Amino acid sequence: MSGSGGGKAGPTKTPANANVGVNKPGMLDEQGAVGKQFTPEGAIGGTAQKVGGPLGKEGMIGKQFTTEGSIGGTVQNTMGGMSKKSN
Repeated sequence: MSGSGGGKAGPTKTPANANVGVNKPGMLDEQGAVGKQFTPEGAIGGTAQKVGGPLGKEGMIGKQFTTEGSIGGTVQNTMGGMSKKSN
């Protein structure tokens, strides 16, 4: 077999190895796939922001879901942050 890498990965990026070694936000992080839905720009947080009042980001309920709030802050601190690198 000519051109074989001898069983070692080459430097060519493919869909299968595109994220290997990349440090990206965890799923529940403010920037992650799930967490970003709760920001004012996300689907869930954006709807709450449009409703406003107690559900807005400054409201009694909504502010608890921000990264500084009791619920959002706890999620961010315990399950947020960057995902573990795959090496």
